[in-house]
Amino acid sequence: MNSFAFLEKSARHRPEELALVQGSERLTYRQFRDRALAVGGNLIAMGCQPGDRVAFCLANSPRIMEVIFGCFAAGLIVVPVNARLHAREMAYIVENSGAKVLIHGAEFQEGIEANTALFSGVERFCLDEVSGAQPYDTLLDPENALDAAVEAAPEDLCWLFYTSGTTGKPKGAIWNHRMVRCVIMNYLADLHNIQPGEVVLHCAPMSHGSGIVALPAVARGAVNAITDTASFEIDSLLETVERLKVSHIAFMAPTQIVKLLEDHVPGRHDISSLQAICYGGAPIYVEQLKQAMKTFGPVFVQLYGQGEAPITITGMSAAAHQHLLETNDPRIGSAGQVRTDVEAHCVDQDDNPLPPGEAGEVVARGDVVMPGYWNNPEASEDALRGGWLHTGDIGYFDDRGYLFLLDRAKDMVISGGNNVYPREVEEVIILHPKVSNCVVFGIPDAYWGEAVHAVVVPADGEALGAQDIIDFCGEHMAGYKKPKAVDFVDALPVSGYGKILRREVREKYWEGHSSKIGGGGSSGSGGDAAGSGKAQPA
Repeated sequence: MNSFAFLEKSARHRPEELALVQGSERLTYRQFRDRALAVGGNLIAMGCQPGDRVAFCLANSPRIMEVIFGCFAAGLIVVPVNARLHAREMAYIVENSGAKVLIHGAEFQEGIEANTALFSGVERFCLDEVSGAQPYDTLLDPENALDAAVEAAPEDLCWLFYTSGTTGKPKGAIWNHRMVRCVIMNYLADLHNIQPGEVVLHCAPMSHGSGIVALPAVARGAVNAITDTASFEIDSLLETVERLKVSHIAFMAPTQIVKLLEDHVPGRHDISSLQAICYGGAPIYVEQLKQAMKTFGPVFVQLYGQGEAPITITGMSAAAHQHLLETNDPRIGSAGQVRTDVEAHCVDQDDNPLPPGEAGEVVARGDVVMPGYWNNPEASEDALRGGWLHTGDIGYFDDRGYLFLLDRAKDMVISGGNNVYPREVEEVIILHPKVSNCVVFGIPDAYWGEAVHAVVVPADGEALGAQDIIDFCGEHMAGYKKPKAVDFVDALPVSGYGKILRREVREKYWEGHSSKIGGGGSSGSGGDAAGSGKAQPA
């Protein structure tokens, strides 16, 4: 079954009902389907063939949904790129995936032109007229529109979800049509049963978790509404909830929930239509969650997963949240229970299953788990050894099957719902001519969950300030990866083999916190899809 069938059914059942809304733009399901078929047909007309990759780097808009379903219809593989990435990072994903096409917004033109050699050989389409790219509207030519979606087997690939590895180099988690179907059905069954006509609001990047939640909304003929502000503005968000009678906010990082609590003015907006707010991607303090539930009601829905098993390993419905809160059950600090058609448990270092209460690496299997990484058999074999996805997250299941995330097997930092790999930041800092050595790690932060922190050894005789390092990182990578603060030392501790003892340096910053952390997050994509977990308050 081609995943385009979900849109086709909604367009047949509800052709004149709203499908996509942003600002003054309104698209019905008939229009959405026709535009997606046009995108797919024009990509084929320009030379793409089924199985080819089409990348996009776009700010949130209905264009994202048109491109995704247009690629589905044409049998192409869509490659979403985080719109917050640096042009060089974008270029790596385009090159690694072998994308023939890149669809992007005009705001990325300057970065692309500054790195033009990295994008050679890629056909570009831009939402506005810019040099070197065709207008996006070219892809909407009805003359080349497909009459119907191509046939697709469940195993046919349809999506590459790029998720960083321990070296910081992104890996493309392969999704097929069976996985997309599982994502849709599992979300409706276990997290929130979206209904036809329900309004689902997107305020987080649709290239990642929020866009994934858009899929079950399309399947049910719901309205996918998209905020039209560049930043996360609470007053605008809640005004949209009131105006559109939003029932479901597709995805929020815990930092957004914290800001929601800080900026919300009770009584200013009628938000009584809200039934569900989906959250995940990083730790959240239990007391903050309890405060949010008391302020906004029993509407919070938690998910835990990663790009290799999108939004689907464990979860906790709004009803489960309410029950655990009312009974003062400490399991509200968990990442929920294993989803209906997924298996998961924890294993020791030899991959032996562990009994309830014993901590180890979380592993999972099921139809929603990826078949592997794009063109990376070694990483695929390691991640999927023994037929189980090894998540890299450390936790334990209690005797009722609730997952408590404790730490990560790798040193990834989850800051504001975005995944940051220390090695990637270190490789940039070490390029600074006045730097001799450095180490990067996450430290506790009440707002971000974790903040990226750097400890730097200046070169002999050189004077450096924290802002020098932060600004230098900003020239080479996405802003969310930059250190929030920098300390300077004369030397870093090393092992007998000369390896920097990262955890020894990190340890003093976590004093008084490590025993209280009860949450983890996705060990998948950078902002990516869908981790969850909670941290006890300090």
